[in-house]
Amino acid sequence: MTITLRPCSPKTKGAKDFLSRAVQPVWIGGRWRVLPDSFDSHDPASGALLTRLSKAGRTEADQAVEAANRALGTPEWAEMLPAARQSLLWKIADLIEAHADELAELECLDQGKTYATARFGELNGAIAQFRYYAGYATKLTGQTITPSIGYAPEGKQVMAYTRREPIGVVAAIVPWNSPLLMAAMKLAPALCAGCTVVLKPAEETSLTAVRLCELIEQAGMPAGVVNLLTGFGHEVGEALATHPDVAKVAFTGSTEVGRRLLGAAQGNLKKLTLELGGKSPAVVMEDADLSLAVSGVARGIFANSGQVCVAAARIYVQRGIYDRFAESFAQTARAMRLGHGLDPDSDLGPLVNAGHASTVAAMVESGRSSGAEILTGGETDAGYPAFYHPTVLANVPASAELMRQEVFGPVATLTPFDDPDEVIAMANDTEYGLAASVWTESLSTAHRMSAQVRAGTVWVNCHSYFSPELPKGGMKASGWGVENGAPGLDNYLENKTVCMAI
Repeated sequence: MTITLRPCSPKTKGAKDFLSRAVQPVWIGGRWRVLPDSFDSHDPASGALLTRLSKAGRTEADQAVEAANRALGTPEWAEMLPAARQSLLWKIADLIEAHADELAELECLDQGKTYATARFGELNGAIAQFRYYAGYATKLTGQTITPSIGYAPEGKQVMAYTRREPIGVVAAIVPWNSPLLMAAMKLAPALCAGCTVVLKPAEETSLTAVRLCELIEQAGMPAGVVNLLTGFGHEVGEALATHPDVAKVAFTGSTEVGRRLLGAAQGNLKKLTLELGGKSPAVVMEDADLSLAVSGVARGIFANSGQVCVAAARIYVQRGIYDRFAESFAQTARAMRLGHGLDPDSDLGPLVNAGHASTVAAMVESGRSSGAEILTGGETDAGYPAFYHPTVLANVPASAELMRQEVFGPVATLTPFDDPDEVIAMANDTEYGLAASVWTESLSTAHRMSAQVRAGTVWVNCHSYFSPELPKGGMKASGWGVENGAPGLDNYLENKTVCMAI
């Protein structure tokens, strides 16, 4: 397999103008500021310098939280009518849609993913997030309660009701694999609930967060309601996680960092929503539509070069079709074309950087050392160090690191099984529980296995299907809480009971 890296550059004027800036600013309290310290943003495919980003630290974190805390009580935000908040969220969605081509180009250049993935998958997903939660802004209702309290002052009666109020200042910490979509998944429900936000994108992929916040300002967001800090996780992220005036942290990322956030939240017992690591199984039964299963599972593991938290990394295939599936699946991986994300002929782009590609390669080598057979892939390219070829391995021991730990790259393992009960035990043999898929034409098997697999999302005859109304969360070490849908909105609301004698 070879890599064809044709010269690629953005076509939209907006992306060109954005990248022409010497340094990208932060946004604090309604003011854009270029900071004295900065760091580089590179195109992972070519290694070319894209732009520089302001490097925020604890001082800017304090300033952003102060601005967000102040904005919570301003009439422009606290007294904004629900219908006005709905219109504001819808306007943000309209602006993202109007600039979707530009944002998709920036996402491709910054993260490496293909233009089709960015433009027609993740951009549309981000737009849908804002429109979905815009609809909820006018529907945040409490309830009246008739309490069973048998005593009251003479001539009075007891009544009660509940209110749903914003939780406060939210630190939204976003990963590098799908930066714009993940930012939207946190911003839209938080703003719908009336919270204020400090957005911290990953240092590897901050460009679309800057551009998104410019569009949020253009939509008419009151000053300080949304703030943006670009910088490093161990500095800015830690400062936000430990800040006493941050009421909630919404985080997507590794389980390791999620565990550290638990400790950081102890100071003021701040609320946490954590979407963490995954090692998702795909179970292919003998009665599955083989063509559908091969293409669907391939999409589940190789989309975005495997840099997806729910990636179908562990594939279990019933023995009667195992050989046919393995041959077809390996051929599908072998046929994928690697290239620049902006190249329309590319099926896969690079990994986020050369360092991550080295980590993926080391994990595959550990699998090879444990006795695994590489059916295809397992290769890097000396000329393009951020690329890693789609890789399929067989005969990987269940105890191997490759079967236990998240690779976050285009690496799949194939394992045969005989009995349905056997495969459920295999699928659940992990500390993670983020997602799974079951491939079968039997309705009974689909329902039974969906109930038995310990995962927050189970897909049947599909994988990585998302929509704002579908709750998304993890079991076991894959996280706390849920994003999306009505439960995702609840994460940003406090319930208050008011009881009175009248």
